[in-house]
Amino acid sequence: MGLLPSMIQQSSLSEILLWLSQQGYEGIEEEKLLSGFCTRCNEVGISISSALVLMDTLHPDFEGHAFRWDSGDVAASSSVYDFTDDGKAREDWESSVFFHLIKENSNEARHRFFEGGRSTFRKLNDMMEAGHTDYLATIHRFTDRGSVGEMNAFYSHWLTRHAEGFHDDELAALRMLLPTLALAFKTACCMRIISTISDVYLGRDAGRKVISGTITRGEVEKIDAVLWFSDLRDFTGISERAEPDQIIPFLNDYAGVVIDAIHAHGGSVLKLIGDGILAIFRDADQRSGCAAALAAEITLRTNLTVLNHRRKQEGLPITDVYLGLHVGEVFYGNIGSRNRLDFTVVGPAVNVVSRISGLCSSVGRDTVMSREFMLMCPDDMRGLMVSIGRYALRGFARAHELFTIDPEMS
Repeated sequence: MGLLPSMIQQSSLSEILLWLSQQGYEGIEEEKLLSGFCTRCNEVGISISSALVLMDTLHPDFEGHAFRWDSGDVAASSSVYDFTDDGKAREDWESSVFFHLIKENSNEARHRFFEGGRSTFRKLNDMMEAGHTDYLATIHRFTDRGSVGEMNAFYSHWLTRHAEGFHDDELAALRMLLPTLALAFKTACCMRIISTISDVYLGRDAGRKVISGTITRGEVEKIDAVLWFSDLRDFTGISERAEPDQIIPFLNDYAGVVIDAIHAHGGSVLKLIGDGILAIFRDADQRSGCAAALAAEITLRTNLTVLNHRRKQEGLPITDVYLGLHVGEVFYGNIGSRNRLDFTVVGPAVNVVSRISGLCSSVGRDTVMSREFMLMCPDDMRGLMVSIGRYALRGFARAHELFTIDPEMS
């Protein structure tokens, strides 16, 4: 690395290293981490005019996060980048300096713009035209044990507008500081991944409870909740008639409109059971929870119409969603064995809502709700509901009066 001249004091770099360590264990957001780092570097004589950090992640919708900082910015910005398997995202990735470094099994590249000549990398030429004079790109690789999915490296580039580019002492200082910055970024990104995995696979509310420490087997709470159970009309028949490669896209399309509607109105999806979806709406005022569930039902029907129109035009099978709604007391928490737990709801009320959903086909209505649900709805909503009679539910001794939305009001 070489000796650091007095213009960048070792004590100043030690202070930045200490700050990075503190931010790492405190869990500061990546945007604040990058802007704080760049500001501190400039204060001690490392002239940074712009910076970029790329970190892959584990997320079903995108490949990673990009964090950018430019001199004069109050804070760094962040964005996501698409999966780089094909298309424009693949082209952009393969034309990047980072891809070149990976191919060459190298960890660093530098380009001094003021020395003249254009680069073979288009984006570097854009940087030169923007007034930057020097460019440093680095990759700090993680071991297999230290990687999480595709998050196996810390990618960064650093720019300056100093007339002579980066001085040797600035480069030496950056090389000293960047491994600790990479570690702090890795900590923050791992927390993002934990949150994503818990939200996606456990549901928003359940996932956050587990992360906050509710993880012990048998650790449950008794709650009053609005219960939602939906499944797809004639899924078995459709799956038998459809081409095998159509089944998963079919399920994803319909699960998407159901889950989006639930989330749009504050519900939490707890479980996907084949084509069935179990969700809850929790509110201190159960009337508000019932209103939210009905609002989600309306959103679902609207979006379902759009989906079915699109699939029909594409020559794909279409269906409808059967929905049961109920309110009741349930146990909510960790249930299972010592090494395989599920964070879900159990209790007679869960069985009731499942049975109600199962009656939709036989009573000829897409949405059926219990009397208990109807009574907890706001007055203006109760006026939209009509009784469809009393029905015996499998496993329950007494008959249940069931309601639906008045066909004349639908």
